[in-house]
Amino acid sequence: MKFWDSFLTWLKIKKKQANVLIVGLDNSGKSTVVQHLQSRGKRSEVTVPTIGFNVEKFQNAGLTLTAFDMSGQSKYRPLWERYYNDCHGVIFVIDSSDTMRMAVACNELQLMIQHPEMVKNRSTTLGVPILILANKSDLDSAIPIGQVRAELRLDDIETHPIHLEASNALTGVGLHAGLQWLSEQIIKSNF
Repeated sequence: MKFWDSFLTWLKIKKKQANVLIVGLDNSGKSTVVQHLQSRGKRSEVTVPTIGFNVEKFQNAGLTLTAFDMSGQSKYRPLWERYYNDCHGVIFVIDSSDTMRMAVACNELQLMIQHPEMVKNRSTTLGVPILILANKSDLDSAIPIGQVRAELRLDDIETHPIHLEASNALTGVGLHAGLQWLSEQIIKSNF
């Protein structure tokens, strides 16, 4: 059966499936990112805060992505690690205008990348690829992308492929470029 699945995928008749976690602090725009990617840019009127998690599917670059949109409220963040073992990629969304909680976002990112399940059973020496979306980058109060990189200490991370992309989940700016990078990383990892 696996042979036929591989053969159909090679013929591009069947798409590969990958699991992607979408995490970040509450009010960073995770659900809006998912809505934009799933609706292919059609604007949704209302975004309701996620309690627990939501599961959505969308397609990109020959992949069918199952996105687990995880709540960012502090009491729900311990749930993230239950999904690490089965994830092929992570989208970590931050609110680049929320300078007061940038240290909290950095701490959560560090906890995630140091978790054993994020590097276990990988076919490459690097762990799960992580796309960081610096959301709300269009706001006047947003910090520059270089400062986001420094605040999150991204240059110190050598265990995972990391890509930082300035974004606006409402308009889609940066989302498709970031998702393209993540899809290429997932495909390259031969999951």
